[in-house]
Amino acid sequence: MNLSILGIYLRGIAMGTADLVPGVSGGTIALITGIYTRLISAIASIGPSVLSLVLRGKILEAWKTLDGQFLAILAAGIATAVIVLAVALDWLLQHYPLPLWATFSGLVMASAVSLVNDNYRHWTAREWSLFLLGIAVALFVGLTQAVQLPLTPLNIFMAGSLAICAMILPGISGSFLLLLMGMYQPVISAIVNFEFTTLGLFALGCVVGLLLFSRLLQRLLLIAEQPTMAMLFGFLLGSLVMLWPWQVAVSSVVDRHGEMRAVQTIPVMPSQFEEQVGDPMLLLSIGGFVAGVVAVRLLMSTSREQGEP
Repeated sequence: MNLSILGIYLRGIAMGTADLVPGVSGGTIALITGIYTRLISAIASIGPSVLSLVLRGKILEAWKTLDGQFLAILAAGIATAVIVLAVALDWLLQHYPLPLWATFSGLVMASAVSLVNDNYRHWTAREWSLFLLGIAVALFVGLTQAVQLPLTPLNIFMAGSLAICAMILPGISGSFLLLLMGMYQPVISAIVNFEFTTLGLFALGCVVGLLLFSRLLQRLLLIAEQPTMAMLFGFLLGSLVMLWPWQVAVSSVVDRHGEMRAVQTIPVMPSQFEEQVGDPMLLLSIGGFVAGVVAVRLLMSTSREQGEP
């Protein structure tokens, strides 16, 4: 598929937006917009051979080997989304969290259903078992107490390494993993407040994780593509338990600022949420959910019209 510069850039913006969203994977966006295979191949090509070409002065050859134009334009789109939308997401999380989570839920549910629908005809009992296992793992993680890692340099680096790995996996969200580690809000705040030390450590972790994991993923997809994808789709669908807008705390702790912070929540119906917490913002949340579903359907339609190479 021959993509224009604008087409690649817009896909980068969509991926960057997805990776800011807890529960939505940039890899999923790459898959449903028809650039997933090219993305994994380009990332996996970064290594000693490309470095050798650069050291010998063969810059143009190295650029072509790693599909440099494609990666550069895509990275520009991702960076644009991160810089421009981080502030908006931070504001929405503080003022309209329920409609925002509902939008996330619509995006994830529509992505999971569409991906499963496109692949299940080729599944055997093994793939179905792994799909159910993926759902079970996500449900277990979502319904148990999340880990709150201390904000240390090592933890920031590790968070970047894990989050970037999830970015290129359809079905696992980097932001979702950051939430599980208690690192999502610190990273968003670092972007908003230009905390360069935190951002530098996080970016370094991203680079290391991306270079190592892309090769592992390329190998895994080569020898066991269908089982791997089936489990990832299950994890994606099961992650909805954490994205359900109406959650109530079942355990809390007092943080270092003397404020109560929920460390474990469970999903409830809007009526129960209203009784225990407050306004469920039901109409806005329904609208957000529908918007998320429509956005994914439009992306899927575009992908099917153009086809993935």
